[in-house]
Amino acid sequence: MSWHISANNDEPLIILDRVSKSYEEAGHERVVLHDVSASFARGEFVVLVGKSGSGKSTLLNLVSGIDTPTSGEIIVAGQPLTRLSERDRTLFRRRSVGFIFQFYNLVPTLTVLENLLLPLELNGRTTARDRNAALDLLAQVGLADRRNAYPDRLSGGEQQRVAVARALVHEPVLVLADEPTGNLDSDTSQQVLDLLDTLTRRAGKNLLMVTHSPEVVGLADRLFRIVEGRLVEEDVPVR
Repeated sequence: MSWHISANNDEPLIILDRVSKSYEEAGHERVVLHDVSASFARGEFVVLVGKSGSGKSTLLNLVSGIDTPTSGEIIVAGQPLTRLSERDRTLFRRRSVGFIFQFYNLVPTLTVLENLLLPLELNGRTTARDRNAALDLLAQVGLADRRNAYPDRLSGGEQQRVAVARALVHEPVLVLADEPTGNLDSDTSQQVLDLLDTLTRRAGKNLLMVTHSPEVVGLADRLFRIVEGRLVEEDVPVR
């Protein structure tokens, strides 16, 4: 089955319809998510919180198509992910999803610019225009002068800024971040959060973030907590 991304801005970008996920562990079924339903509008900054092991990262994996639910349906930009083949889910991730991780995940043998160009190359985008767009994005994250440096020559904050740029270089509709400020000090964390806010929500992209940081929670448009496998919406604290 082929896939396409809907351009209808009036429909939610993400729809979770009675989604459940369970795993077999030592001969027993472990339910991680149970009957989760929610929808997220385009351009929203959504934060997920909950205890370690509660299912936050599992939900990110489901929304990105890395994993599939045990039951229920997930629709992203009008595309039912649960009906796609594994190949089409891979293409969907490459073209439509950006990932930001706690530990940066930069390729150590590639320069900053080469790391940034990697998602474009995977999508067959290797024109001069694509390269110039990548350089422009490096400038936006304040690292134009480090484009030829290798990751081990960068600070943690600089590496995470490269990771933010890499997640956005292929112009995804959805950005997923798993504890992106977990290894950064408070000042550097705020710089990364400001970048994410500018380059995602203000640009009309959805940002779905797992975090334990109170500072991040206060920036969200919507806040959800996973409790015993269920998704519960809470009020965003007033900053």
